[in-house]
Amino acid sequence: MRRREFITLLGGAAAAWPLDARAQQPAMPVIGFLSALLQATTAPDTATFRQSLAEAGYVEGRNLGIEYRFAEGQYDRLPTMASELLPRQVAVIVAMGTPAALAAKAATASLPIVFSVTEDPVKLGLVASLARPGGNATGVSFLLSELGAKQLGLLRELVPAASRFGLLVNPNNENAKAITSDLKAAAATIGVEIEVVRATNSREIEAAFAALVRDKVDALVVATDPFFYSRRVQLATLATRHALPTIYNLRAYAEAGGLMSYGTNITEAYRQVGVYTGECPGFRFAQPRLRIHAAVSRDS
Repeated sequence: MRRREFITLLGGAAAAWPLDARAQQPAMPVIGFLSALLQATTAPDTATFRQSLAEAGYVEGRNLGIEYRFAEGQYDRLPTMASELLPRQVAVIVAMGTPAALAAKAATASLPIVFSVTEDPVKLGLVASLARPGGNATGVSFLLSELGAKQLGLLRELVPAASRFGLLVNPNNENAKAITSDLKAAAATIGVEIEVVRATNSREIEAAFAALVRDKVDALVVATDPFFYSRRVQLATLATRHALPTIYNLRAYAEAGGLMSYGTNITEAYRQVGVYTGECPGFRFAQPRLRIHAAVSRDS
């Protein structure tokens, strides 16, 4: 296995939290932790987040409380979950994944939000700009949606005779259309076709692979999506079973048995979010920085 990884700082500036975000908090600060993922599949990553907080002096159960909300892949539950956190007097909402970040942003314009997203936070409306984010949100982005063309190119290198590629997307993901458009544009430049298949649950993933095999697709790109991440073992197993060369965006897919990946180091995302959370109002009353990282790894 070969691995190449780097982290690049794309922008940084002081983010001025609103004054009402500094309102009096409970004696023991409480974090609202909001995720679109399945709790069981993210346990190691969540442990990394807690470890990062511990390094800043905040230990759950000792001098910190955490209210967890996991949508288990059902994105429509996130707005309600975000709203449920507000009366809990949380000092900050940690939002892991784009669907969770958007739900948190819609729920409050004053409470501090620390996010981890895979797209440009400016385009998502989470911050005003990278240089001057403003508002009540800060965090990290790994810009995975920008890597589709690179992933397609790597897959083409692996299967040079391929002329028909598949793209698996989750239509419930607000970025699915943009991902599809970008990959189709990239495919047009190298003269290959893209067949888009969609899945929102495990059964539909099975059906999507059956369709790809039936239509004689040569290779597959799995789009960025929290639900797909939670089903990475299923995806890797199906790709192997059908002998379908597949590229993913996270190293965890390769670790689960997938052929290759090019994208984010997810552990670094959780660690960075822990660092930022420890700097929020209600904790150290610091002025946290917005840092947009591209943490890219190639595994094969």
